Amino acid sequence: MPAAALTALDWRLLQTFLAAAEAGSLGRAAVALGESQPTLSRRVAELEAALGQPLFERSPRGLAPTPVGRTLLGHARRMQQQVAHMTLAVERQARTLAGTVRITASDLVSQCLLLPALRPLRDAHPEIQIELAPGDDVADLLRRQADIALRMFRPREPALIARRLADLPVGLYAHRDYLARHGLVSLQTLSRHHWIGPDRGEQMLRGFAQAGHAVTRDFFAIRTDHSALAWQAVCHGLGVGAGLCQVAAQTPDLVRVLPDVAVAPMACWLVVHRELRGTPRLRVVADALTAAFSARG
Repeated sequence: MPAAALTALDWRLLQTFLAAAEAGSLGRAAVALGESQPTLSRRVAELEAALGQPLFERSPRGLAPTPVGRTLLGHARRMQQQVAHMTLAVERQARTLAGTVRITASDLVSQCLLLPALRPLRDAHPEIQIELAPGDDVADLLRRQADIALRMFRPREPALIARRLADLPVGLYAHRDYLARHGLVSLQTLSRHHWIGPDRGEQMLRGFAQAGHAVTRDFFAIRTDHSALAWQAVCHGLGVGAGLCQVAAQTPDLVRVLPDVAVAPMACWLVVHRELRGTPRLRVVADALTAAFSARG
């Protein structure tokens, strides 16, 4: 492996290699990096040409690093950590509010709660640009996939700081059209109704068990772990499902059912990297989100 080739490597090539190795395919790496698969394929080929050796074994199951690739993988991960530390060190010294803050939250929270919360912030600080990264997968703040995360659980990583914003009330809802077709929902008619619930998630199953009605996954007629899609199924009259009360209030044709059944509220946490907490623009955005979400608790 020529030393000259290593010293002249473009960091983007190593980023692509690292993403492909960890994802196991160029397609998944392209989604993670927000770039096209052909672009990543060209970068991997360029890196292999520069090093003069193949870095992946390709099969129908995906990509597996070669021995050389495994050796490079450890170094690339350490380089990524050093780049992240360097970026954090530079951003801690920032004194201006101008710049970009990347926020991640679930699809449902992003669409229904985050966007309204951003309006006062944008009116007061137009110099702060916002990048939105919605998704039900958990973005890695340690790798700077986002600057601020709104999460429904408290993270355990010591490098992250979490602030509990609110306990958001949750209820069970159905569309008026669904109730007109299928009748009222009661504890005695639970099994006769169409329920919308999780595919692999456990939270709703635990909620039914705590309410004294243990059910299996087959109880749910429509199953998905995509929060926004599950809620849209409720709004389209496909069945009964759980939802945030503030979100349900945005759709007048939804009716809360079984109001006497206690449903645990959903804790909302604002999470930032410990080393970024003093960055002025992140502090302004975090304070604005705290004010908006605390008012909803």
